[in-house]
Amino acid sequence: MDEALVSAVQRNAGFVASMKSEIARVIVGQEHMVNSAIIALLTGGHILLEGVPGLAKTLLCNTIAKVVECQFKRIQFTPDLLPADLVGSLAYRQDNGSFYAKKGPIFANLVLADEINRAPAKVQSALLEAMQEKQVTIGDTTYPLPSPFLVIATQNPIDQEGTYPLPEAQVDRFMLKVVIDYPTEQEEKLILDRMTHPQKVVPNPITTASNLITAASLVEKIYIAERVRDYIVSIICATRHPENYGLADLRSSIARGASPRATIALAAAAKANAFINQRAYVHPDDIKELAQDVLRHRIALTYEAEADNVTTTDIIDSILKKIDAP
Repeated sequence: MDEALVSAVQRNAGFVASMKSEIARVIVGQEHMVNSAIIALLTGGHILLEGVPGLAKTLLCNTIAKVVECQFKRIQFTPDLLPADLVGSLAYRQDNGSFYAKKGPIFANLVLADEINRAPAKVQSALLEAMQEKQVTIGDTTYPLPSPFLVIATQNPIDQEGTYPLPEAQVDRFMLKVVIDYPTEQEEKLILDRMTHPQKVVPNPITTASNLITAASLVEKIYIAERVRDYIVSIICATRHPENYGLADLRSSIARGASPRATIALAAAAKANAFINQRAYVHPDDIKELAQDVLRHRIALTYEAEADNVTTTDIIDSILKKIDAP
């Protein structure tokens, strides 16, 4: 293994622990959500946070923006939101009779799409080019988005009133989908103490957007051994053809398996997790730790599975138990 890479990772990954400590001054618990957000930052992937209101999803985004010192915009998705409210539009300049591009809030390093599933499909599609190509088109001109660029979307559970299921193509653009649960009783008490204290905690800046770009370049160089790559591919292929991996009982539950984008996302997320742990190589445990968040929104269930209360979590657990890690 490249000793220079090992040294560079250990030297540059230290800021992650400082970030987590600073975020923990504001966010009580939710370590998994925080770790997932940092993985998204390091990979340039996008993250979808799902949970009922009041679980600190929006607070996390605000806190990260202050800790990273990057340009931050919040977009509240509502049923009457228009695509132009997202990406911008052409505006008329009266002094010379010309048009100019009035850029929308999508032009930021960190974009919070709050309650993304409260806007109709036409608005969801406006995000596709931005999320995938990291550019938007206004009129006849295409404009690159700032670097780094990250969308953190929050979503209420689909069965709540006034929400729209996200289009499949939109969901697949998210590297991670993280399901947020309620805090423990002890954490709840700590939240109460902090939120009712007259002096609110203000997070301090820890790093910058340029430092994140440097870290991201190191993450891309993290080593993945051949047997670990094979392990990733086997997990993904098992979601498409479970019968080939001794999981024939899952065939009736899976309508559609994960796409190649899932393979790329799982490898990239595993590299970022290795970097966070100051390793220059991916361990199979990185794959196991991230498989649920990478795959849960990329597997379509059959009606039979839904009738039997089989979830994508159950399917992924079965695959991870059946396929031996290297």
